[in-house]
Amino acid sequence: MTVADEPLSLDCLRLFEAAARHLSFTAAAAELGMTQPAISQQIKRLEQQLAVRLFDRVYRGITLTAAGALLLEHVQTGLDSIDTGIAAITHRAPHEMLNVATDFAFAAYWLMPRLPRFHALHPELDVSLITSDRMPGPNLQNIDVALTFGDGRFKHGESLALFREEVFPVCSPRLVQSMTLPLPKQTLASLPMLHLKPELSSKWFDWKGLFQALDIQAPPIPAVLSFDNYTLVIQAAIAGQGVAIGWRHLVDNLVEQGLLCRPITECATSAYGYHALIPERKRRGRLVEQFVGWLHNEVNGETLVLDRFRLSV
Repeated sequence: MTVADEPLSLDCLRLFEAAARHLSFTAAAAELGMTQPAISQQIKRLEQQLAVRLFDRVYRGITLTAAGALLLEHVQTGLDSIDTGIAAITHRAPHEMLNVATDFAFAAYWLMPRLPRFHALHPELDVSLITSDRMPGPNLQNIDVALTFGDGRFKHGESLALFREEVFPVCSPRLVQSMTLPLPKQTLASLPMLHLKPELSSKWFDWKGLFQALDIQAPPIPAVLSFDNYTLVIQAAIAGQGVAIGWRHLVDNLVEQGLLCRPITECATSAYGYHALIPERKRRGRLVEQFVGWLHNEVNGETLVLDRFRLSV
């Protein structure tokens, strides 16, 4: 393999940049801890590889040729970019990971749309979501925070209330487009229902419990479609396949976007709701405090908006 066939060396380009910047092989040698003959030999080798003269040798010095000046401009830009990249990865603090467990619905409809705001405040902290179609149970091994549903009385850690359960019927506007909204609440019994299959330990509102809470005398229509996943229930409602039980906080954005509407104005609340559950072992208290503090601020800001909305209605 000839000199011209050899790959260019980054060290050789750095050497060229130093010589071109100083316009002196001797000064470049002093900067790089080399000898002047070694610098001269490497420059000659680079010129052979490129098949172009980079320096003119003049009395007591060197000057750049037009090709050398052009190469210097690009080499300096490239070396600056490389140095910036190296500095960025060697001086950046390593990201820390926070493991957050919750159910699919809460993750999809409440948490994920807000996570970019958390990352903007804490770019050094990554969130790993562990989701399930069931609420996080008592086994919280390797979990830093669990966002779970209940009454706040948990045996396996400290809990912070986020918001209470507040539900109301929701459906696609297409499903009730021939009707005048809001409907009398008793009319709800004539609409097709989308059901969420309950867990044995579930305390969520179901249609029977919601009808009782709203004092609707007629029984709900038997299940048109049943799902074991709340996200699928809401997607079926958006598709116009029936009426779903909508959670305030989870479906608010879908209602605002016009994907869902409220066929009746009444709603129901319970003593249950979502809580941030922190396991008893606080392996990374600082990280947990940052995340839980952010959750608290998000919920408080949302509550203020809802309170203003209620006052204006």
